[in-house]
Amino acid sequence: MYPYSTQCIQEDDKSALLRALDDENLTQGWRAKEFESTIASMCGTQYALVCNSATSALYIAYHAIKSTIESTPKSTNTPIFAITTPISFVATTNMMLANHITPIFADITPSGHLDTASVREILSTHPHRAQIKLLVSMDYGGRSVDCAQMRQIAQEFDLIWVSDSSHSFGARFQGERIGAQADVSIFSFHAIKPITTAEGGALVTNNEHLHMHAQRLISHGIAKGRAWEYDCLECGFNFRMHELSAALGLSQIHKIESFIAKREEIARFYDRYFVDNPFFETLPPAQDTSTHHLYPIFLHPRFWAHKVAIFESLHARGVGVQVHYIPIYSFSLYKQHFGEMSLENAQRFYNAELSIPCTQNMERDDAKKVGDIILDVLDSYK
Repeated sequence: MYPYSTQCIQEDDKSALLRALDDENLTQGWRAKEFESTIASMCGTQYALVCNSATSALYIAYHAIKSTIESTPKSTNTPIFAITTPISFVATTNMMLANHITPIFADITPSGHLDTASVREILSTHPHRAQIKLLVSMDYGGRSVDCAQMRQIAQEFDLIWVSDSSHSFGARFQGERIGAQADVSIFSFHAIKPITTAEGGALVTNNEHLHMHAQRLISHGIAKGRAWEYDCLECGFNFRMHELSAALGLSQIHKIESFIAKREEIARFYDRYFVDNPFFETLPPAQDTSTHHLYPIFLHPRFWAHKVAIFESLHARGVGVQVHYIPIYSFSLYKQHFGEMSLENAQRFYNAELSIPCTQNMERDDAKKVGDIILDVLDSYK
């Protein structure tokens, strides 16, 4: 089975974990702090905070932002809305709901990113436009959104820009690492992401107040004092990353360039191999560095009715395709909150999309086998 994405664990990673197991502190030791410093340095931000998951990082980001907004005059108990994408993993918006922030779904571009025209229309016409305080984008598949346009909209409408960059740790926009462009950026180190800590995530920012608030939240809302003394300032959580995950992260982070280069090689092979095929389209090559966390293909409309059968046929032949993503507004939870809705581009994207294997563990021969199977299966549905 070729999975659509997977981890790459090597002997030095295993050695790093064994060394961590021999230390006195399996949690709250030096490794998590060093991992944070390494991430901040790599991303060009003042602060980085590692968590036990990207979902936790999203939660504390929204919580800290909401607290900041509500501390301003006349903002207490005022509803907060966030414009975001429906094409993402549901954690992006679930953590909004958990913080009583209401998502407003904008449509997307053919690359799977927020459509700035749709965002601007919402900001101009939505009945709650005065309460829209956040812009939450997602770097689909490992490609950065257009950060210049996102920043322009955020500044023009006085929005806090959160970049869910769970797919794009190590990617670049206009030559610069993803991380410092948004007010807050979130990374995922889940097993199938560009690097892994098994489970894990990070929040990066240049905002000192937000960082300090988030730092309290991940450790029970506690502020430490002298000797044994501490104070609990708010209801916090245990969202800390333990030392074993941090050890794996410190080992993996130095391989990010080679991992991305290997995925880029596989992606470029697919680009050439699939050119002018009669079954599907691929995305044009990224203008800047993508992590290629996903390599999506987009079936021509005549195959949409057969998508489940195609999916099952590919799995039966060892090609572990997946679909990214079911539009968030289609889930029962969101229908209960917001009723039925559909966005044309997001729906077409979902109907057409299949993510095919593209990992740092693959060689070109593997990619050719995958490509041959995909073309053969689709030919049988022609």
